[in-house]
Amino acid sequence: MYARRRRNYFLMMSGCVVLFVSAWTVVRLWSLPVAVAMCVVAMVILPVAAMVANRRGPDDRWWDDPSGDPTSDAWWDELDGKKRR
Repeated sequence: MYARRRRNYFLMMSGCVVLFVSAWTVVRLWSLPVAVAMCVVAMVILPVAAMVANRRGPDDRWWDDPSGDPTSDAWWDELDGKKRR
């Protein structure tokens, strides 16, 4: 899961760099509005790439790892609807 998220993030960020660089080095010579539109598209891709990279997968355990306190863990498991072992 982690490798897939990392690869998707890398591809999206590479696409942003390509859009920015090509917009202001090549496309602006023919059409300034198209170059600005390309930058706007790249600007929208940036936060989407961050969300893709930080998305929690169904098998990931980040902040909900057991803390070691049985009372606290039981309370959080009850809130999450998980069964205690």
